[in-house]
Amino acid sequence: MQDHIHDVIIIGGSYAGLSAALQLGRARRDVLIIDEGKRRNRFASHSHGFLTQDGVDPAIIAADARAQVMEYPTVQWLAGCADKAVRIGKNERSDAAFEVTASSRRHFSRRLLLATGVKDILPEIKGLEERWGKAVFHCPYCHGYELNRGKIGVIAGSELSMHHALMLPDWGPTTFLVNDAFKPDAEQLESLENRGVSIELSPIREITGHADVQLADGRTLPFAGLFSLARFEMASPIAEGLGLSFEEGPVGRVIKTDPMKETSMPGVFACGDAARQMASVALAVGDGNLAGASVHRSLMFATI
Repeated sequence: MQDHIHDVIIIGGSYAGLSAALQLGRARRDVLIIDEGKRRNRFASHSHGFLTQDGVDPAIIAADARAQVMEYPTVQWLAGCADKAVRIGKNERSDAAFEVTASSRRHFSRRLLLATGVKDILPEIKGLEERWGKAVFHCPYCHGYELNRGKIGVIAGSELSMHHALMLPDWGPTTFLVNDAFKPDAEQLESLENRGVSIELSPIREITGHADVQLADGRTLPFAGLFSLARFEMASPIAEGLGLSFEEGPVGRVIKTDPMKETSMPGVFACGDAARQMASVALAVGDGNLAGASVHRSLMFATI
């Protein structure tokens, strides 16, 4: 018996993947979503900056989104990890273009959409990881307002952290914890001074309490919240395994796409954090919306 062929397989069922699936489900296309349940923002208890959902638990946003998408009868959900995806040639017996292996089974589709997300690489500072998303953040727009203009610490990871340090004074009195990551030059010191940023040169020993920074010289600096410009990497090896092109960014590489979200391999699309440098729930939803519509358009005028 011939294997079932989906119009689209979406790898990743978080905000971008679900948004894309919604467009495709509404176009009555046969969609399979494969998701292993590891949202990037699963450590945060509240999401901000997304109209109609400001302050809502991101897990609730994701659960509501999934429930709404699964109301469409042509959309299916597979809980599990997609291990491999390959491009296959069409023949007289099948018009499948892609084969995806997940949960020890092979799944086939005409189009492939990657919403695989990224994984944050946190600084190796004792006490930071368990506070990630709770008292240590990466996005001022997502979490700065809730600090209520309390004291803010910016942990440097490299010279790129200057950007964070210069932004955060709009949300509260800011201290730049250089932590031996780099040595600010005279021009950078002047820029920080002009923004009212205090500079702390003593290295960080560990983070305790809510967001108390224990310094190597024995002092303790209490903060309402801390920010760190963490690097990231692909959360899945699928894109690299397909041989897709990537774009290098200041804190990590993302899958290269054209304006309609198609990658360097025809028939493969990408959206969300894995395919854009700036990240938020709102941006992921918008990116997925565009990708879903673009995938549908490619199926309407199929040449592969």
